[in-house]
Amino acid sequence: SLNMQHSILPSVRHSFLPTSSHQGRNVASGKRVSVLVRAKQVSQPPSASTSSVSFQDGTSRRQLLAFGASTPASLLFAENPISFAAESKKGFLNVTDKKDGYSFLYPFGWQEVVIDGQDKVFKDVIEPLENVSVNMIPTGKQDIRDLGPPEQVAETLIKKVLAPSTQKTKLIQAKEQDVDGKAYYTFEFTAQAPNYIRHALGVICINNGKLYTLTTGANERRWDKMKDRLFTVI
Repeated sequence: SLNMQHSILPSVRHSFLPTSSHQGRNVASGKRVSVLVRAKQVSQPPSASTSSVSFQDGTSRRQLLAFGASTPASLLFAENPISFAAESKKGFLNVTDKKDGYSFLYPFGWQEVVIDGQDKVFKDVIEPLENVSVNMIPTGKQDIRDLGPPEQVAETLIKKVLAPSTQKTKLIQAKEQDVDGKAYYTFEFTAQAPNYIRHALGVICINNGKLYTLTTGANERRWDKMKDRLFTVI
């Protein structure tokens, strides 16, 4: 399960999850993966110039795109010290980003790839729809509940950020969870493309002046095989 301490924050960016059509540079390898995210307090205060994220006020896709375009993942990797800790759960490895204030577990078998606009991505090279993405955008909000109820926030993220407008999406469930006094929204959805259906899970949280999102998923045809690991990630 996803754990956060005082200030904990997972994160996802503006675009839909990486698929086989995305071109990434492999920088690490492993075997198949699920992900567990845990964010930690970052002492750096949010900047007064930080742009506010408000789904109730109608955050534009352009604003999210602009953030992604201005922050290539390769640059983030160069600036942020990433440590690969010893295996803390059987079948999983840990990644910790101390500067951005998050950590997560991912299963063996997936490879790390660099995709512009994504802070961290791991994917299966054979089944590219099986991946996990962690991202963040600045926000002036203090709590995920300030953006609206779980269903509303999840629907907005899915339709405007996590799936292309050409895909038919369906929100299966969305709910609020409290972990050590920090509110998280978790949700499950599907996105239908012409030749496949992606079944995905997400978790979002606000902390340290940032909206964090972690998303993971798989091809619908492999959902029954992968779902236990993917739910462990979330």
